Amino acid sequence: MLATVLNSAIPFSSSFNSNQNPSKTQKGNHSFNKNSKFSISKNHDNDGPVKMPTAPWMKGPLLLQPDEVLNASKPTTGKSSNTNSKTPEKALFGKERGVRGKKVMKKIIRNVEKLRGNEVLEETQIGESEEFEIGNWFEEVGSERDVKRFDRKKPWMREEELVFRRMKKEKVFTQAEISLDKYLLERLRKKAVRMRKWIKVMKAGVTQAVVDEIRLAWRDDELVMLKFSVPLCRNMDRAREIVEMKTGGLVVWSKKDAHVVYRGQNRGLTSNFSIIENSDCADGEKESSSTVSHVASVDDINTSPEKAEISTWRRSLYREDRENESMPIGIFMKGDENNQPVIGSLYERETDRLLDGLGPRFIDWWLRKPLPVDADLLPDVVPRFRPPARLSPPKTRPKLTDEELAYLRKLAHPLPFHFALGRNRNLQGLANAILKLWEKCLIAKIAIKWGIPNTDNEQMANELKNLTGGVLLLRNKFLIILYRGRDFLPQGVANLVTEREMALRRCQLIEEGARVRVAETFRVANEPLSKTSTVGTLSEFQDFMTKYGGLEKENNELEIQMEAQKEHLERELRNQERKLSILNGKIEKSAKKLAKLNSSWQPAEQDVDLEIITEEERECLRKMGLKLTSCLVLGRRGVFDGVIEGLHQHWKHREVAKVITMQKAFVRVIYTAKLLVAESGGILVSVEKLKEGHAIIIYRGKNYRRPSNLMTSNLLTKREALQRSIELQRIGSLKFFAYQRRQTIIDLNLKLANIKKDSLDEVVARA
Repeated sequence: MLATVLNSAIPFSSSFNSNQNPSKTQKGNHSFNKNSKFSISKNHDNDGPVKMPTAPWMKGPLLLQPDEVLNASKPTTGKSSNTNSKTPEKALFGKERGVRGKKVMKKIIRNVEKLRGNEVLEETQIGESEEFEIGNWFEEVGSERDVKRFDRKKPWMREEELVFRRMKKEKVFTQAEISLDKYLLERLRKKAVRMRKWIKVMKAGVTQAVVDEIRLAWRDDELVMLKFSVPLCRNMDRAREIVEMKTGGLVVWSKKDAHVVYRGQNRGLTSNFSIIENSDCADGEKESSSTVSHVASVDDINTSPEKAEISTWRRSLYREDRENESMPIGIFMKGDENNQPVIGSLYERETDRLLDGLGPRFIDWWLRKPLPVDADLLPDVVPRFRPPARLSPPKTRPKLTDEELAYLRKLAHPLPFHFALGRNRNLQGLANAILKLWEKCLIAKIAIKWGIPNTDNEQMANELKNLTGGVLLLRNKFLIILYRGRDFLPQGVANLVTEREMALRRCQLIEEGARVRVAETFRVANEPLSKTSTVGTLSEFQDFMTKYGGLEKENNELEIQMEAQKEHLERELRNQERKLSILNGKIEKSAKKLAKLNSSWQPAEQDVDLEIITEEERECLRKMGLKLTSCLVLGRRGVFDGVIEGLHQHWKHREVAKVITMQKAFVRVIYTAKLLVAESGGILVSVEKLKEGHAIIIYRGKNYRRPSNLMTSNLLTKREALQRSIELQRIGSLKFFAYQRRQTIIDLNLKLANIKKDSLDEVVARA
């Protein structure tokens, strides 16, 4: 079939090329007119095949039957042609559908499969975009001809992309969807959408005041809207659980930070939640466990008895979903005959096992479960409480390095919170619980409750550190993290150490008793007992430790403190000397820049032959200058070429010019006035103190002539004047700080000399 299709395309290509290049294709019976139409002279004597014009690349002649030859001299119209049949012109030159593309290639493949008969292609399947090699089909169909293999990428083939679709999360039914009727729930939700009044739940959470306000609002309406502030607004599922547990209502509608609570048919509905109490083996105290069961009366809330079957089915479906979510595959309670599934994730179960026996749980917890221990409900004072005994392992220090502190902070980040604290003092109960926790866990993580006034995390951390002796890893207004330390001894290990020390003491007493008995055996009868030697006895060792043990310890501590202080002073001295050298380098660099700028500034000398004015003229000119509204203001740049130009512009319209400077020192003001007079050639009238600063009044003189060049070349430009001012300010600051460094170095040298002198005196006193 493919060969037939390819052969049928040859007449069109040959006839088309004959129109383009008529000089090469005119042979025998072929003739072309000026309209590029050709006529073929048929042999009427023989009805055999007709020789057609060929393309230049064709080697053999093209022979067609007479009925297959297209007569271009007879144009056909749509009216004369049959509507059901296609004309040859349309078949050759018209646009046809379905002659290319993926569907056509599949159709060709199906036809080839039919032609093959018994052979079935297993790899080719309809409807799948698998890669196939069309060169094989060309080789099989046209095996007589030389066909080249077509191995390039086919235009209709697409690359397969591996797409991971997001798994749709199964919906978890709420307590309202399980307990309430469907039509009642829809009515309540439509009513909740239109509510515009709400009760604000502040940082402290759902307190008793909020519960009382909700119950008071339920007297007038069956629905109450609650809007939550931080931190409960960040976990609305936990907020719903707390509200339903404390109020006994049902949350029927939620949106962003708002919950709408339904009171139920019975207004006296209250929440019944039981706290299972367990006895602690160590202290004998009853402490609440982490499991809080919320028991709601479904019969009081459901208003449609005829829908009881639907509610029962929803309730069973809810239980199944909750069990499937919380049950790991293949994990069951050991020793249970009924093989009940384990409730809760592994994270929650392990944390609950860690916190069991430490105290009651914090019900108003705003983060996800498990619930931490409520430290405010622990006792304020624990009888016979004392900080734990500490003993460092051999060749180790209890102090942590910076790298170890950073590692422990990273380690504590994903851990759950163990306690929730809201008070600043009386934390012996919390300290006792932390010591129990440290026997199982290295780190204790304490959350600070929201909305409680006057909480001071610094005071909390300091008291806990003093009571437990731990290391404070992190402290802020949200949490406190304590590490038990390297020298921490669990209670069992501390008891073992105490027992070993007592056993060692008993051995020493037994040895001393044996030595005394042996000494009495060999003692001379007439020798008094008081002269018996105590060399090598236990009493000698105890006397020695009593006299010199504390002294040696104190001396060692004093020496360590003096060495530490000496090392600190030497390190600080090196630091100050390094900073002083940096400042000196900056001062030298700034001085070079300032010298370069000063070299281009050459102030003019004051003229000796000055014009003289009388006192009356001076007073008159002073009053005129003070009355002037226009003035020339000097900034941080000082006197530069632009100032002299502005002074001459003022003198163009008036005889007196007023210059205002912001300089504080009067000596600097007089120096600026003399410099202006020398550069401009005017006469200084007076210098007055004004509210804005100092006013310098300059008279141009009776013989004033306006210079041709207003800007002088011996002064700095505006940019250079600014650079000079900045360098002056910089070098002044650097010199001030260098002076401070020198004074600090002198003080440190004096302290270091005193410490060395004291240590030398101690050595001499010991000798």
